[in-house]
Amino acid sequence: MTRVPDVTFKTRVRNDALEGPNPFEWKEVTSDDLFKGKKVVLFALPGAYTPTCSTTHLPGYEEHYEEFKALGVDSIICLSVNDAFVMYNWGQAQKAKNVFLLPDGSGEFTRKMGMLVDKDNVGFGYRSWRYSMVVEDGEITKMFVEDGFADNFGADPFEVSDANTMLAYLKK
Repeated sequence: MTRVPDVTFKTRVRNDALEGPNPFEWKEVTSDDLFKGKKVVLFALPGAYTPTCSTTHLPGYEEHYEEFKALGVDSIICLSVNDAFVMYNWGQAQKAKNVFLLPDGSGEFTRKMGMLVDKDNVGFGYRSWRYSMVVEDGEITKMFVEDGFADNFGADPFEVSDANTMLAYLKK
């Protein structure tokens, strides 16, 4: 088994104690905070607000959240190489209530996972390849990686990193 990379993520969280028009503050979240002692499903996607990510990928995990919980999953994380502001606003636009949207703004986690791809062909720059994984106490126990990783300049496949594939695996 392989451990998840040790990374500190820069996130923004709402703090109702703050006054003024911007009730948010920076919060650092580590890999241990997210994975230590937990069973986590993480899925990664190329970008917030993109068509497949917004219409199918995130909504599928959000829709099946209770099924994942019933199968012993402590949390579901959606990771993208986007900054904290984009991920927060995308979550609001998607009305995501159950899936934690994790910004990998610098791409450090994605790079250490070996999943960073150059998507200049569509104007994105470096982004995450689409994949999903089960992480148990920091150890990756299963990964579903979309085909085409080696030649990342083509289509954006979405066949195995979806919520239904992950649910089928966890139900075995």
